Amino acid sequence: MSKYQDVYPSEPLINSQKLDPLVVSSLLTLEYFEAEPSTMPTQAFEQHHILINLKEEPHRVENWRDGEHRDFTFNKNEIFVTPASISSGWKWHEKSKVIVITLEPKQFENFAINELGVLLSDKQLSDIPQFKDEDLTQAALFLLEALDSKKLGFEVMFESFARVFLVKLIQKYGHSKFDEYEFNQKFTAQHFKRVLDLIKKEWNQSLSLEKLSQEVSISPHHFSRLFKATIGKSPMQFVMTYRLEQSKKLLLKPELTLVDIAQKCGFSDQAHFSRSFKDRYGKSPKLFRN
Repeated sequence: MSKYQDVYPSEPLINSQKLDPLVVSSLLTLEYFEAEPSTMPTQAFEQHHILINLKEEPHRVENWRDGEHRDFTFNKNEIFVTPASISSGWKWHEKSKVIVITLEPKQFENFAINELGVLLSDKQLSDIPQFKDEDLTQAALFLLEALDSKKLGFEVMFESFARVFLVKLIQKYGHSKFDEYEFNQKFTAQHFKRVLDLIKKEWNQSLSLEKLSQEVSISPHHFSRLFKATIGKSPMQFVMTYRLEQSKKLLLKPELTLVDIAQKCGFSDQAHFSRSFKDRYGKSPKLFRN
């Protein structure tokens, strides 16, 4: 599948893709368009898309969505959520003023697990054409204003507002997998929640497979197999991911040295931390901080 940016008929006036990745900008990108009347072909994309209309005057828009054609009036602050793999095409009859927020499903899933303790289903997001949500709109406007301001610290502000936006989105429109019947009967949603709570409490301490498995009274071998089958990664891979995500927050604190951060995140030494960080994110902690 291609990205929608490959087929959109105009360039964005404001674009977060030019930012150096901070904590969540790699999973959320924002683009603002004022595009002349045009069309987009109907196709499905790998990413989730959220469209927020900022145009003052109601205007005519057409949307082709999984074989259904809608010809409607688009009002200010109305939102469209188009999950990944949903085919969608557009035609707008007047100049647009629209925010487009793009989410990478894998990073979105990791954010939901690591930050909120929510395990999303394969669907992840509700497929909702045309609705209003003042909270979500305001969160998007904060993102746009931070990105457009270019004031000192605007990247950190953008990262903070991105977290707010994602939390509101998941709370209201995320498809949670916390349903007893979607888990293996031997590894339930309650099991996962107990393990996650332990990781969130002791992520910077020594966490072994044995300790995690003891939390849910399952043998280490069976626990590891059931956890990976449900979550998609081994328990220790999950712990490592969680530690590295926390380290990115600490790297935003200039008073902490890399040695301090390695110790706070439970790594044996700075070299182990730096190597693990670079393997996951493609750059060293020092370059990320700079």
